[in-house]
Amino acid sequence: MSPSVPAIFIADAVGLDFLNSVATPVDVPVDWIDGGAGLLGWLDQARLVPRATLDAIRERALPGELDNVAAQARDLREWFRSFVREHKGRPLTPAELPELDPLNLLLERDTKYTRVVVRGLEPGSRLDLAPMRRWRSPESLLQPIGDALAALLVEEDFSYLKACEGPACTLLFVDHTRAHTRRWCSMEICGNRAKQAAHRNRLKEQP
Repeated sequence: MSPSVPAIFIADAVGLDFLNSVATPVDVPVDWIDGGAGLLGWLDQARLVPRATLDAIRERALPGELDNVAAQARDLREWFRSFVREHKGRPLTPAELPELDPLNLLLERDTKYTRVVVRGLEPGSRLDLAPMRRWRSPESLLQPIGDALAALLVEEDFSYLKACEGPACTLLFVDHTRAHTRRWCSMEICGNRAKQAAHRNRLKEQP
């Protein structure tokens, strides 16, 4: 059964939000990709796949097929988490390329194309190119996740990838603050907990 609470999107990068799709927001670990329904729900919340496409894939999927794709997504998530934890805090270099073979193999399976479409409404409408994708099977749901991971690799400086400093928090994020001083997944969650803990410690230390 999929979690009833909304997924967490605090990372400032969808690729890291994917890693944060398993977390402990309060006291109990939650996996938003715990099965096929969870995968569809997370992709919808992340806006990586149109809802109409998700509905169509759900309707034509064979029994157990979406659960199998969700298992593949979790394997991808944990492989990429290991890569991020090993390399965060410093820029990536070409030497890391061989480690990314699993991602490149996923990206090779994609079926993207472009289509000429109309952008805007009259009288300002114009012709434009729009990226499209053929959703041939439930496994194609992994492709936009692969795109998000690839974008994280090439668009973000791994020097600013951080893990929340909350003692029990597992969330990752990109620090886009001006001085790169972000410490918490969010001030509302771990930031406030740290402030409360510091306040309690000060009270204990008072004579």
